[in-house]
Amino acid sequence: MIRRATVALAALFLTFSAGAPAHATAYRYWSFWTYDASHWTYATQGPSTTRPTDGEVQGFRFAVSEDSTEAARPRGPVSFGVICARTRTQKDHKRVALVIDFGTKRDAPSGETPPTRRTACARVPSDATTAEALASVAKPLRYDTNALLCAIAGYPERGCGEPLTTATPAKKKGTGPSAGLWAGVATVTVLGAAAVWQTRRRRRG
Repeated sequence: MIRRATVALAALFLTFSAGAPAHATAYRYWSFWTYDASHWTYATQGPSTTRPTDGEVQGFRFAVSEDSTEAARPRGPVSFGVICARTRTQKDHKRVALVIDFGTKRDAPSGETPPTRRTACARVPSDATTAEALASVAKPLRYDTNALLCAIAGYPERGCGEPLTTATPAKKKGTGPSAGLWAGVATVTVLGAAAVWQTRRRRRG
């Protein structure tokens, strides 16, 4: 009886230690990035309030992400000199290099196909915001009632930052059971063995 209970406890522990999928809320949206030297950084302000200076590179990426730390960055090579090579300077204006990454088919809304990644050099007035620079090279833009950027160059045709519930598997280390799992099994086994020993001792007494 006690041995059976021990086995049952061990099986129960293994069941819970295996880890059931956790549900997390992700969002399908356009994220906004700034390029500094050699890497992308998630923008601390929105495109409607950011006022880049001449020579800056900024990017947009459409993807499904849970938060800013996990958001997908714009892909492909980045170079202001290449993107704005054919755009001349102009008095009281600035040039802003833009990278627009429409994402992958996996992140696209049902029935839609993401356009090919593109770059553009926006020449806009010196006091223009990133949103204004984007509007000058990638119309039509679509916003929701809260001024959230929903679409660039008409993509996607519908939807705007909608939440998506996804199952996130429990994290695993290595290819086998974790040390914590084996420790738990060992504890259950030891407790079971101790119970058997106590029972036998009482019977002998």
